Amino acid sequence: MDVAIVILNWNGRALLERFVPVLLNNIPKDNCFVVVADNASTDDSLPWLQANYPSVEVIALEENYGFAGGYNRALKMIEADYYILLNSDVEVSPGWIETLTAFMEDNPDVGICQPKILSLARRDYFEYAGAAGGYIDRFGYPFCRGRILSNIEKDRGQYDEPEQCFWASGACLMVRSDLYHYLGGLDEMFFAHMEEIDFCWRAKLAGHQVWAVPEAVVYHVGGGSLDAASPRKLYLNYRNSLLMLQKNLPTHERRRVMIKRGFMDFCASLAYLFTGRWSYFKAVWKAKRDFRKMAPDVEVSSFSDDGNDIGLYYGSIIWRYLRSFGYLTFDKLRL
Repeated sequence: MDVAIVILNWNGRALLERFVPVLLNNIPKDNCFVVVADNASTDDSLPWLQANYPSVEVIALEENYGFAGGYNRALKMIEADYYILLNSDVEVSPGWIETLTAFMEDNPDVGICQPKILSLARRDYFEYAGAAGGYIDRFGYPFCRGRILSNIEKDRGQYDEPEQCFWASGACLMVRSDLYHYLGGLDEMFFAHMEEIDFCWRAKLAGHQVWAVPEAVVYHVGGGSLDAASPRKLYLNYRNSLLMLQKNLPTHERRRVMIKRGFMDFCASLAYLFTGRWSYFKAVWKAKRDFRKMAPDVEVSSFSDDGNDIGLYYGSIIWRYLRSFGYLTFDKLRL
């Protein structure tokens, strides 16, 4: 049983220098190996890596294919029973990989899992991207155990039990290799952001479970490639969320949900406009425009509409959050 830990790198020399040594000190040597897939970096990432850690395998891609395309091309070249997609800005902890591997080995119905993801800057708080397992509302807005929109909870052990969820974070995602290839990998139409949610949704529709395993812990910097306040990131999140709904919603629900989601996006764009965030306003409308252009080429999921809906909140997380004046926590939310 081999585990390939694959880090996608783009001009991340400083991150590799900081986190690769910690990673190599916290993996079993008998069945785990590390691969850095490089998205055509222009810094000295690869020369530095080869000079200092020649045991780390390198896959040098000829151009920047984004998160989805980079991983798809790299994983086609890697043979292992399990893949771990690991961000370059993640610090692992002792026993993390043994815990995840044991969980997957003991639970054959689980296709994907993630550890507890805490903030590297505030190590007793959850990290935005994944926290203790990802969820989604009926309109495509994601949230997590430990993070609902901008409200990030302190880790008090409240989510320390393994739990089936809707999506696992691309910051640290473990997947069976045969499932990854069966699903066709990540959707390259997304380029970056939300492709792991789409991937997990497709896995669930195909009959596989997604779990969070909090006994395994990692620490994430976050925002390594795009700042959280970036209009580009906002654009990708809005556009890709719409693509994801178009692909995976049951046929009988798609039109009704998309109409309501369109109204919600319109309201959000007005809020950005009236608060002087012109770049955000433009990002939302550009996302909607580009979604309409891309929609005819979206490949709707061929799997059953009767997939596993655990982790799907049938209400609106936005509405619940506003009703709570921004203080909504996961344990107060009834799924």
